[in-house]
Amino acid sequence: MRDRRHHSARFRARRFTGTSPVERLLILLVVAAIIGVSAGLLLPKLSPTIGQITGEYAASGPAADALAKLAVDDHPSTAGYDRDAFGYRQTDDDGNGCDIRDDILARDLTDVRYVGTSAASGSKRCQVKSGTLADPYTGATIRFSRGRTTSAKVQIDHVVALENAWQSGASQWDTAKRYRFGNDPYNLLAVDGPANEAKGSASAAYWLPTNSAYRCDYVARQIGVKAKYQLSVTTAEKRAMLAVLRSCPAQQLP
Repeated sequence: MRDRRHHSARFRARRFTGTSPVERLLILLVVAAIIGVSAGLLLPKLSPTIGQITGEYAASGPAADALAKLAVDDHPSTAGYDRDAFGYRQTDDDGNGCDIRDDILARDLTDVRYVGTSAASGSKRCQVKSGTLADPYTGATIRFSRGRTTSAKVQIDHVVALENAWQSGASQWDTAKRYRFGNDPYNLLAVDGPANEAKGSASAAYWLPTNSAYRCDYVARQIGVKAKYQLSVTTAEKRAMLAVLRSCPAQQLP
């Protein structure tokens, strides 16, 4: 057994030393190329300065132009934040008598059916009973059914999170403006529940949809909301947005 191991080791050694100088050079070049590509991809992410030099944060187009006009504040504070200060689901700004959650479900879902609706009566109620969501955050198709254990599969996300808005300027607003923001359909999307919970209050610097095809639209909507309400961004948030918009130079605001 020992002799066989020694023979195997000598065979591997001969196989390696038998490699020609040209083959060894090619191997070294391939290894160097792999290291170079990896460094090129990772360094801009790890160092903002390198990212700036390599053009990681260079973007153009309507959404990027709107982003350039937003104020930058790198000292945000969440002091005094209270989600209830935004009055989510406490108003009916369009006067249709419907809860804003049901308004957004009715807007974003397809094949919508309402509580109390029958094919015979054709009557419409505010409460969405069921429907289908093409989830923008994950790309999944979700069958929504209203119920104590099923409703949370589809949640309504504040694209610019309420806590993010608070530290970006909303802490200085009066109650009426905070209520308008908290119930503004422009800042609301029906999305996959677990994805919404994973996002929490994170800005684009810390969370982006796993569905990469939606990232440009997502970032553009955040910029649109912040422009509408004159909210600020942090440097890290702005860089993350620019890195996304770099791939979609024609991106419009929603």
